[in-house]
Amino acid sequence: MSKPTPPLPRWADIVLLPLINLLAALVLCGLVIFAIGENPFAALKVMINGAFVYQGALGYTLFYTTSFIFTGLAVAIAFHARLFNIGAEGQASLGGLGATLVAFAMAPIPGIIALPLAIGSAALFGAAWGIVPGYLQAKRGSHIVITTIMFNFIAAALLVWLLAGMMLEPGQFSPQSSLLPEQTWLPKIHEMLGWIGLKTTATPLNASFLIALCACLFFWVLVWRSRLGYEIRTVGQNQEAAHYSGINVARVIIITMAISGAFAGLMAINQIQGVSHKLILGFTAGYGFTGIAVALMGRNHPVGIFLAALLFGALVQGGTELDFEFTVITREMVLLIQGMIILFSGALAYMFNPPLARLLARIFGTKEDANA
Repeated sequence: MSKPTPPLPRWADIVLLPLINLLAALVLCGLVIFAIGENPFAALKVMINGAFVYQGALGYTLFYTTSFIFTGLAVAIAFHARLFNIGAEGQASLGGLGATLVAFAMAPIPGIIALPLAIGSAALFGAAWGIVPGYLQAKRGSHIVITTIMFNFIAAALLVWLLAGMMLEPGQFSPQSSLLPEQTWLPKIHEMLGWIGLKTTATPLNASFLIALCACLFFWVLVWRSRLGYEIRTVGQNQEAAHYSGINVARVIIITMAISGAFAGLMAINQIQGVSHKLILGFTAGYGFTGIAVALMGRNHPVGIFLAALLFGALVQGGTELDFEFTVITREMVLLIQGMIILFSGALAYMFNPPLARLLARIFGTKEDANA
């Protein structure tokens, strides 16, 4: 009878295994690029230059990274309670609606008051859209996956109705609102650096990136340094044990989904208050679904989520350069790369776990571990 595979060290599970999965995805994509007649190393160089080296490239990469951080955190906090929140798209949509409504309502109010209220309303509306599936799961036994998917469609239909009707910008045919009051716009990072005398290339990167970094810190404190975080993790490990230990499981589920929805709702401020300055139909652009891969690849830890979000931001920005530089490699090829990374980070996340665990046991472990 074969001996069980030795456990993988935590540092290897958090850092080494995701890197191996990423490398496997890139190798497979490189073979596809080679098969269609292009040099995969040249394509990789173009992607890296397009994401980090060219003038203004880093700003665009971090702009996309910001949205992925928010949706990754939204999915991750739910994962800690063993809740699979697929509703970040809808929650972000409602967050955008909340920020827009409050921004218009705050038109006569100074920006020092109106701006934080608009940001807070994005989180509040997203939280409200997350509470309902949480309540249905906790109190009625409805599966969180089904309800959050349904709420994505409801949110999309609601925005279509509003932006094609009462919120449609006068004289405009495309579904979008009028410009938000200027005092509710988030400042761009290059503008903020200009205030202290630093001149940088103008990019869409705005103050929501700093808010995203604060959200990562809040996530870490909440999950690992607070009583609520302990309850969330306990419910995620074993709901029955959590109940018998005195934890109100239903309350924890509802609160967790509210926090998850708030993180997703904050994604809207990057797009609406930071760049477009208006509510546009489809502004979420699939970021909510990509947040699932970001959370999985980041192992539900804020540092890992930031790095995974940076990777996907680089893929989006670098992929644009690929489309410009190569005639054969199109935008769809970038989607293939993203899909491969999602595949190896999600469904095949632990495919390399057994051989890696045995290898590390031989290198670092005891003689008995090495013979396992």
